[in-house]
Formats: sequence, C-alpha cells, structure tokens
Amino acid sequence: MKTPALYLSHGAPPLADDALWTGQLAAWSATLAKPEAILMVSAHWEDAPTTLGATTTVPLTYDFGGFPERYYRVVYPAPGAPELAAKIRGLLGGKVTDAPERGLDHGAYVPLKEMFPEADIPVLQMSMPTLDPRGLFELGRRLAPLRDQGVLIIGSGFFTHNLRGLMIGAGVFDAWGREALDTGDLDALLDFQHAAPAGRIAHPHTEHFAPLFVTLGAAADELDTQKTVIDGFWGGLAKRSIQLG
Repeated sequence: MKTPALYLSHGAPPLADDALWTGQLAAWSATLAKPEAILMVSAHWEDAPTTLGATTTVPLTYDFGGFPERYYRVVYPAPGAPELAAKIRGLLGGKVTDAPERGLDHGAYVPLKEMFPEADIPVLQMSMPTLDPRGLFELGRRLAPLRDQGVLIIGSGFFTHNLRGLMIGAGVFDAWGREALDTGDLDALLDFQHAAPAGRIAHPHTEHFAPLFVTLGAAADELDTQKTVIDGFWGGLAKRSIQLG
C-alpha cells in the first residue's frame, strides 16, 4: 500500500476547541487508508544530526506555556514504532541518533489526536536536522521508500507563522503559495524567502514552513498530484494543508 504524503498546519493546543478545524482534520483522515505507521516531522523539533524520538510510548512533550491546565492533561498513547526507526536508520545511514525519552510534541499530537483519535497506529517523530529547504527536500527523497511500506509521512507546521504580525502578509503569502503548489513551481517554493511576496513577513523564522519540504521530497515524483485539503485562516494565520499522492 503506497501512502500519500501530507503537510498540515497544526495549530496550538486550543485547536481542539475549534469545531470547524477539528472536523476538517477528521474528514481528511477518513479519506485515507489506515497506515501501518506514521512518521511525524514537526516544526517544533530541530536537532542535528537527524534524531528519532521515543520508540516506546512515553509521556507527551508539552512544549508550550501559558495555557489553561486542561491542555497539559491531554494524552495520546500511540504505540511506539521501533521497526520504523530501524528502517529510517537504514535509509539515512549512520547519520541518525536517538532521543528515547522525548515524547510527541504538540506539532505532532495535536493534529494526530483529531485525525486518528484511537491512538492505535505506531507513531515516530523525527527532528529536522536543518532548516535549509533543499536539505530537507533531499531528506524527504531519501525517506520516500517508506511510503511503499504503508508509512504515512506528515510534515507538520503552519503555512504562515508571524505571531506578532498575524494577518500582515498572510493572505498575500497564502495566495502565492497556493499558486506555486498548484503549478508545481518547486524552484520558487525552495526559494520562498526571496521569491514570495511577504515571504520574510509571513515567516520571520522559517521552522513552520520547513516541514513542507520533507513532504515535497517524499513525493518528488508526484508533485502534479498536489491538492489543498484545508485552507482558510485561524487566528490570522493561514492553515493551508496539502496532500500528495
């Protein structure tokens, strides 16, 4: 079973209170065949060399502050994925290390809880070893064979992420990004900070756009299948989310 590759905008923990967005995520997952395992690449974990999170079920990483206590009581006890970790090591060679106590962060578990609420699919989170778009695209290419083994690869970020400016530049950048994706303009996407109007405004830091390039690399031969599944805005940020394959 060949799985698609996804890039989604994941939202903060209060996403769980947004009936529209949670419904969109649930409806999206209902169109997907149940994967054998899920590989999450979240905007909230940068670590070099490439690092794999816990391969057993450990507590979540509540990597946020200032929220009501109930958000720190959320659980998502998905099975670990040691077999997937071994496959990744094989694909990437010796450039992989481990963080056995690091649980899923909110870029991983917040959307997964809405898409696969039963938490019965093995999940592994992998760090981004760089924010360089071409480096991440190549990383995705090397991971692409996992899709032929039933692994759902998900890049989890936010299509725009200027928390101070919010809507400043978000609409312009979102429209540019939609067109670049729809036309398969990979060169422009890889050079988004220079090629996109408001590129540096929409992403003053690039970690939330970066997971997109892992997704694109994992589906490099199927860029023409790209489709937007979720669009619109949440708190002034573009929540565009796409599927390839």
